[in-house]
Amino acid sequence: MSPSENLITAILERDRNIIYHDASQKPAYKKLNKSIRPLIADFTEYSPLHKGHRHCMMEAKKKVPEGLFVAVVPGPTERSGRGLPYIMTREARARAAVNVGADIVVEGPPMGIMGSGQYSLCLARMFQALDADYIPRGFKPVEGFDQIMERISKGHGVAPKPYKMVDMNTREIVMEGKLEEDNYVIASLSRSLTKIGFDFKNKFIFVKRIPDVSGTIIRQAVLEGELSQARDMLPPETIKVLEQEMTLNRAPLHDLRDIENILKTVNEYRKEELLSLSLVDENTVEKLLTKRPFENLNQIQKCISRGFSTHFQHRVLSSLEAKVDKETISKYIENYPSLIRVLNYKDKHVLQEFKNRIPHRRLEIWQLKKEIS
Repeated sequence: MSPSENLITAILERDRNIIYHDASQKPAYKKLNKSIRPLIADFTEYSPLHKGHRHCMMEAKKKVPEGLFVAVVPGPTERSGRGLPYIMTREARARAAVNVGADIVVEGPPMGIMGSGQYSLCLARMFQALDADYIPRGFKPVEGFDQIMERISKGHGVAPKPYKMVDMNTREIVMEGKLEEDNYVIASLSRSLTKIGFDFKNKFIFVKRIPDVSGTIIRQAVLEGELSQARDMLPPETIKVLEQEMTLNRAPLHDLRDIENILKTVNEYRKEELLSLSLVDENTVEKLLTKRPFENLNQIQKCISRGFSTHFQHRVLSSLEAKVDKETISKYIENYPSLIRVLNYKDKHVLQEFKNRIPHRRLEIWQLKKEIS
């Protein structure tokens, strides 16, 4: 038996309320308590956590053996930066992260219903809120990227521009051309950190990606229920969590959407209601109004405008699914993180250490809440 749309509907309803709540809350600021133990903050989707993720985590812990490793795992609506559903819920992904070696897992922003620049800005604000001492990032070696990493290590933001990378401090062109996804994320994050005034000089830990790990192969193996096909790419801790979630009919989720509610939205919402939704543009709305009623997602997808990102259409589908308006997203980003939600932690001692580290921020312990079933 596979997970049902009812589970997806329940998660989206809960997470919609979370976004509206967080958007209305101003963050609490108190005096920062700078502890002796350094904090390593990593942002990764962990969908699922594979051996490449573990390698990056372990390399960072090897470089900073006394560090407190905090994994930032997105987040409300359970949709990735590609606009696609995650394999498992964030509760399950957080559990796998702690089992593999993370000390604390906190909730990241709702990637799937934001533009790439918006969630990069949220990430930067999370690292600032955590007062991160180190930020590990996996990269793919390509010609010219060494210069970008060198600039970022000096604390310079590198801004991705059309077909070039520009040093935000010196205005020099560091590299001609575009960057691939993982490398682009690094440059984009450095730009966002610069925008909010966070000093990241010597904070990035660049870890060369290991070969022979394919997210596509892993997702296909999970979807087919044949984990043996990807066993060499996954840590045993991830496999155990995946198997548990599949037994409980809570995974895989990455092929499921709340189709009924998407159809209801596009078939019944007024023009101004559709235009108010995050990522939805006027051209898309005009096509939706002209072509409705719709019977399936393929018909809807043909009406969605092409965006700068190749994943834009899937993000718009996620927005139609989540039904969060642009104004709320704007307030959410402005106040982010209004509180820090702890999804999982190694033990009570580590949790207390984390609390002591960031007394200037409100915390919510997610583990005390009942998981949706």
